Amino acid sequence: MNNSNRKFFYLILLALSFFLIACSTQQDGETTTLKASKTSKSITIKPMKITSTAFANNGNIPSKYTCDGANINPPLSFSEIPAAAKSLALISDDPDAPMGTWVHWTIWNIDPKTGSIAENSKPAGIEGTTSFGNTGYGGPCPPSGVHHYHFKLYALDTKLNLPISAKKTDLEKAMQKHILAQADLIGLYTRAK
Repeated sequence: MNNSNRKFFYLILLALSFFLIACSTQQDGETTTLKASKTSKSITIKPMKITSTAFANNGNIPSKYTCDGANINPPLSFSEIPAAAKSLALISDDPDAPMGTWVHWTIWNIDPKTGSIAENSKPAGIEGTTSFGNTGYGGPCPPSGVHHYHFKLYALDTKLNLPISAKKTDLEKAMQKHILAQADLIGLYTRAK
């Protein structure tokens, strides 16, 4: 490559670098700031959140919410739901189960204005069939070791037409191309020996 071609190559690389920097988004903690190309306005997108007053993310789930206790659902709170959401869906599962992911709870067509699910209750919506073979919440009951229980919240741009016999795989298939945002709360549990 002669000197002239080398300079041209470096100029192209430099121009491409500036272009990529100009098009990229800026990360600011938990928010993403997008700059509009024709205006100086910024749009701040906050991620959807799911939390619980019963346990912190990656914290221990109290036995009250497991098969060793009352086996009732923990309280859950939702925030930063996208304004365009037409419904919410919730999946609670355990990917550490020895026979593959164990599904503890599924609910869909939850009103997007729902800000929380109280302890030992369910929001208006449709509960699907879990790995226990029935609908409704079934608490953690690991055979051994520490398991990670996910409470996954999805904001959807539609309502879903699924029967209560639908399983997690049916729900995930129906949600494809309709997810506006999602959030995950993880709780840990191990049974006392």
